[in-house]
Amino acid sequence: MQSIPAAYTNMKIFWIIPFFLLQGTEAFLIKNAKFNLCLQASPINRNLLLENCNPESDFQDWSWQGDSLVNHGTQSCLSVSGADRVQTSLCASTAYTSWDCSNSLLSPLGTSQSYLVASRKGVALSDVRGLKAQWQDAADRSVCEEKTAKAGHHRYFPAALTSPQVQEHTTGNATLPPGMDQQQLEELLWFFRREDPSTWNYSVLALSLATFILGLVLLTINIMRNRKRKILMSRDAGQTPLQAELDAKKALIPVQEYRPAEPQKQEPVPQDQRPGEVMVQWKDGTVTSLYTDSSEEAL
Repeated sequence: MQSIPAAYTNMKIFWIIPFFLLQGTEAFLIKNAKFNLCLQASPINRNLLLENCNPESDFQDWSWQGDSLVNHGTQSCLSVSGADRVQTSLCASTAYTSWDCSNSLLSPLGTSQSYLVASRKGVALSDVRGLKAQWQDAADRSVCEEKTAKAGHHRYFPAALTSPQVQEHTTGNATLPPGMDQQQLEELLWFFRREDPSTWNYSVLALSLATFILGLVLLTINIMRNRKRKILMSRDAGQTPLQAELDAKKALIPVQEYRPAEPQKQEPVPQDQRPGEVMVQWKDGTVTSLYTDSSEEAL
């Protein structure tokens, strides 16, 4: 089992990741409960508009920075100018205003008789407390919940990054994330304190070793195939000159002239042999006529 400092380091890493991931999710829309229109900062001047809600518009994205409402499109703060006029101004300017939020009502910090109220002409400060003065986010939740969640977010995560002993004393006072009670939080923190990463480390080591072995096998197969290919190419290169030499030699062999066979000389017919007479040569060399015709005189 790993030591407490190592387990605590792993737990800190676990909480740091969602801490930075949640930084981009703090923006929300400010929608009026009466008109269902969203508060939008003008990109041209400091005026405030009421437009159809568009979650993709940076000029309708607001976030709580302490007690200030900051517009993401203009990077300016919601402030009060004059008796009842509301506009945006630089957060470092003298017109910078902090806001108190209670029961979906927004009022300048330090005053409790004027509220941010919507009308068909825009927004202004008034003592009306009806639906015109109630502001919600895109999920129809009070913008005050966004402020509470933001404050809890900033209190909870730094507390989770402190030492385990301090964490045990501070989790009871820190605001819990939505959907999580105190018991679940304690179980989660205890799980990450006692988690043993040995199984995960061994799994990663085994996977790395298997990948290394597979790479060696593929490299060996590739080398063997390259060698066979080179051998075949060298053989083909050796046979090609030999075949060319044989072809050249065949071309140099003279072609024998075709000479038709001479007709056999016919032996002259013996003078005493008459045409149509069949002569037979016997073994003793005597040549006689096969048929002896009787002379015509005898007939």
